[in-house]
Amino acid sequence: MTIAKEKCVVGMEYEVKEAGTDIVADSNKGQKPLEFIMGKDQIIPGLEKALVGMTEGDSSDIMVKAADAYGERNDEAVQVLPLDQFAGVDLVEGMTLYGQGENGQQTQVIVKSFDDKEVTIDFNHPLAGKDLMFSVSVASVRQTTLDEMNSGVVGGPESGGSCGTGCGCH
Repeated sequence: MTIAKEKCVVGMEYEVKEAGTDIVADSNKGQKPLEFIMGKDQIIPGLEKALVGMTEGDSSDIMVKAADAYGERNDEAVQVLPLDQFAGVDLVEGMTLYGQGENGQQTQVIVKSFDDKEVTIDFNHPLAGKDLMFSVSVASVRQTTLDEMNSGVVGGPESGGSCGTGCGCH
């Protein structure tokens, strides 16, 4: 089966590097393939678009520009907050913290710096503003079930299946 823009479940192995480097940012090589539903925004748009037309067993190196990955860096997403908002947290520069956004969604921030009064945090994704090079291998392609289409969950809601989390999630 050929990967279509929607209504198919894709399983893939991947490795992603910042373009022009040898540093692996994320990988599932040698592990269970990442499964996701095409057309449900479960992976970054540039990668999803590039997969269309591939079939099971295909491998490819795919360059995804920053705008089609995690977007451009937004300097306004760096904020300085009072240290007392981080009471009980042993802060370390570069650490990732998770919290709840304005609309109840999970949000990730990186501690850029701190002193005895303030903490500078960055809401940008760590790969924002970076072009990415993916090496992908398509492990499986199949039609979605009605439950999968309705729930957005691979295997349907009853299966405890993957919702496509992993590399490239929004």
